[in-house]
Amino acid sequence: MEKIEHTTVATNGINMHIASIGRGPVILFLHGFPDLWYSWRNQLLSLSSLGYRCIAPDLRGYGDTDAPPSSATYSGIHIAGDLVGLLDHLGIDQVFLVGHDWGAMMARYFCWFRPDRVKALVTLSVPFFPRNPTIKFVDGLRASLGDDYYFCWFQEPGVAEEDFARMDTAILMKKLFSWLTEEDVNYYAEKFDQKGFTGGLNYYRAADLTWELTAPWTGLQVEVPSKFIVGDQDIVYKMPGVKEYVQNGGFKKDVPNLQDVVVMEGVAHFINQEKPEEISTHIYDFIKEF
Repeated sequence: MEKIEHTTVATNGINMHIASIGRGPVILFLHGFPDLWYSWRNQLLSLSSLGYRCIAPDLRGYGDTDAPPSSATYSGIHIAGDLVGLLDHLGIDQVFLVGHDWGAMMARYFCWFRPDRVKALVTLSVPFFPRNPTIKFVDGLRASLGDDYYFCWFQEPGVAEEDFARMDTAILMKKLFSWLTEEDVNYYAEKFDQKGFTGGLNYYRAADLTWELTAPWTGLQVEVPSKFIVGDQDIVYKMPGVKEYVQNGGFKKDVPNLQDVVVMEGVAHFINQEKPEEISTHIYDFIKEF
């Protein structure tokens, strides 16, 4: 871990913290909620040892990266802009892109907007959700899953933050990430105690804005070579219709160059930390072909 370098890069109006290690073709890792660059620590060490330059930022709103207060600055276009600016600053033309949870969503937006910058894509836990032009994203979730669904509950500013504040952050992290060491839990707790959860929650609150801004891309496929990995116990995979979408051809229609789908038995949502060695191997086995 001490070999991982930490730097700050100015991009798209914010200062972004990145962790990086290794030399060679670049793999860019995008984390989800409630997470940090740290969720990729095992993959950074494993894949850098196999000849790759591994870069994992704290995304906008997280960790040691700036967290603008307005949720209107957390759309998929903003995040893609952060990443383009990051790569430009580092002088990197193309990357292998790996994303988990919200990072998977943002990776697909990046592939929509700038496929020229992506050699291949590996996403974890969250499949492609095509834009439905007839209903806003959050309204669609409310209609199918109800107001109490966590994504909908997160919409009201301050409500989830107040609930999280009632619990010790370290205890909350232990509940989410039961396999972490005490050192890991303390790292997460320190960073979220410093920054709070609003930045991460703003991704949920910007979902309808992203829906509005991406209207010109309605119906557009993700055409970069892709691999998808999910646990069969993942909360997203168990949402109504998701398993069928992944398995019965819908996913392949929206991502025509989807070359592999891996469903890991007995594994839940935070797959890259729950099964770090297996995920590193799955990533390597795919990207080494390019």
